[in-house]
Amino acid sequence: MRILGIDPGLRTTGFGVVDVEGSALRYVASGTISTQHLEVGALPARLKVLFDGIGEVVQRYEPDCACVEIVFVNVNPQSTLLLGQARGACITALVSKDLPVAEYTALQMKQAVAGHGRADKAQVQSMVQRLLVLPGLPGPDAADALGLAITHAHAGSAMARLAQASGLGGKIGGNYRAGRSR
Repeated sequence: MRILGIDPGLRTTGFGVVDVEGSALRYVASGTISTQHLEVGALPARLKVLFDGIGEVVQRYEPDCACVEIVFVNVNPQSTLLLGQARGACITALVSKDLPVAEYTALQMKQAVAGHGRADKAQVQSMVQRLLVLPGLPGPDAADALGLAITHAHAGSAMARLAQASGLGGKIGGNYRAGRSR
């Protein structure tokens, strides 16, 4: 199975691709999609760069599934709203390519990769390097994206089994009809 991890950001979005065979992980690719060349106020143009960039990554690496970091409220509500829009553009790009998308918090990713939820960026980078046997440290955004892919490799199948056992049948989220929840 090939997993694409996405660490969304309005200025820089990280991506990481890993292959999973049994319990073995193999690094495929990682990098960033940057919108820093655009004006700060050019939100629609930035979202288009993210949407198109994610589409190119999917086309090039042909993942079987994707995972994206869940965004929580930060100190600055405006920053949180902007980050949420970047995340939305990334998820939309993924589902437009018919990929199933899982979501994990930064805490879940840090626990899965570094063993505790308070790991800093450097610890995540170091553990991702070790787990994927990389010759050097990945950049911080790419490391987070690879960490998400690693988290999904370890937790995704267990979560799917739990959903089946609980009668959810793999469905997560609400049911919507004509724009309203039931």
